[in-house]
Amino acid sequence: MTPSETSLRLHQFQGLEPGPRFIVLGAVHGNETSGSQGIARVAAELDAGALELVRGTLTLLPVTNPRAYRLRQRQGDRNLNRNLRPDATPLDYEDRIARVLCPVLAAHDVLLDLHSFQSVGQAFAMIGPPDNDGSLQPFARAAEEQALVLRLGVRRIVEGWLDVYARGVQERLARTPVADRAGLLSTDPEYGVGTTEYMRRRGGYAVTLECGQHEDPAAPETAYQAIRAALAHLGMVEQAPPAPCAEPEFLRLVEVVDRLHAQDRFERPWASYDPLHTGQRVATRHDGTPVLSPLDGYIVFPNERAQPGNEWFYLARSSPRRLTA
Repeated sequence: MTPSETSLRLHQFQGLEPGPRFIVLGAVHGNETSGSQGIARVAAELDAGALELVRGTLTLLPVTNPRAYRLRQRQGDRNLNRNLRPDATPLDYEDRIARVLCPVLAAHDVLLDLHSFQSVGQAFAMIGPPDNDGSLQPFARAAEEQALVLRLGVRRIVEGWLDVYARGVQERLARTPVADRAGLLSTDPEYGVGTTEYMRRRGGYAVTLECGQHEDPAAPETAYQAIRAALAHLGMVEQAPPAPCAEPEFLRLVEVVDRLHAQDRFERPWASYDPLHTGQRVATRHDGTPVLSPLDGYIVFPNERAQPGNEWFYLARSSPRRLTA
């Protein structure tokens, strides 16, 4: 599959009975292809009649960032999954995608965004906040979102993304001179808004599924099974709905730590969800300053290739919130 960089190829199936408007994205980041493979498998089954959509609208977008996908790298000009909004005057390739993608997302009720990650580790899902009327991410569909995530075949579920990003932006602004802020994506107040956050702002609900390590041969199967489970749960196919995960592990992101210098280094090779204890050395700054864990919890998305000024790793701990099916 070699997608054109000048268009997005969507596969859409319309059931003859009313139902949800469900969209599935793959390769929002071009080096994360397990979702693309899972989507292609579902599309082929629908085309062959091995799977039949009976209710609602299903839209499959296997390659959301064609340039990054062709280059087999995370992004084209910038990270598509940050600052996602339709811009009347696009400045880069991802802006041009967003101008098309955002109206497509807004036309749906439910989003499943399929990703993978760099370090080793098990698949997990990320969800939004509980219902609230706050200014950061007001939301009124948490029950539906929770019901969906508990049926996607993963045990580990994580919340707190946008809260952590908002604090990260404030920290970057505090340490970045005003003259250096222009064009620095990570200091934009909207920096944390990606596909799922945009979907919630438009009245829908959404789950990010991290299907495993980029090259894990099991990751495409995780993506495929999650799509099939979602279709059954949403009642879009004539298939028994899956049972919810009986004992989910529910965590909350609490902090993002940026890499500040190219010679900042990790204390050891970390994998997502390696446990940490308070005071444990996680990394060392280029000048020898230790980076210590402020909590008993876990490291998430450690990125030894992070560019200075950008996210290096996250910290998480158990969430006090209860998930309901």
